[in-house]
Amino acid sequence: MSDSSQVKQVSGAGLPLVGNDIDTDRIIPARFLRSITFDGLGEQVFIDDRQQLPEHPFNQPQYQSAEVLVVNRNFGCGSSREHAPQAIARWGLKALVGESFAEIFFGNCVAMGVPCVTAPSDQVSMLQAAIADNPKLNVSLDLEAMTVQAGDLSFAVQMGDGPRQMFLKGTWDACGQLVARADAIAKTAEELPYVNWAA
Repeated sequence: MSDSSQVKQVSGAGLPLVGNDIDTDRIIPARFLRSITFDGLGEQVFIDDRQQLPEHPFNQPQYQSAEVLVVNRNFGCGSSREHAPQAIARWGLKALVGESFAEIFFGNCVAMGVPCVTAPSDQVSMLQAAIADNPKLNVSLDLEAMTVQAGDLSFAVQMGDGPRQMFLKGTWDACGQLVARADAIAKTAEELPYVNWAA
């Protein structure tokens, strides 16, 4: 795979979203599941929460350029809709740091090239507080060193070695791998005896 698919580091402003068990229906309500291209989903991320709570972090001007979302426990639980991580990514977020993630949500993020790393509750809370105190604080996630750094705050993060290697090697992009190997796939198909069998 090309270096363009590799994800070794994500660095940018952070967005603290405090709360446990934030499910995919809150991330992107079910009425938006009719979308098959995911176009425009970024504008609708957390739309119901944002309409009910004007102070919602996704409404706050200081977080509009954020690239790292910092969440708490069991983020992305509920239904398995791919629209949820698509909406988050299309809003502009490129990585998530949290206490824990729902398994299917995590897998959907990996398939999109959006790393989700975990850390203990106290460290996540400290990072959320640091960002709230200084929204311009640069949050840097290093997948090689498996650390997060933000100003004077630095701590280790976790991710399974399988997904981590997919990011580091650029193999998370299954479609990209197929396209990059189109010639080899065509050659293999030509050598399969049953492909050209008469009906």
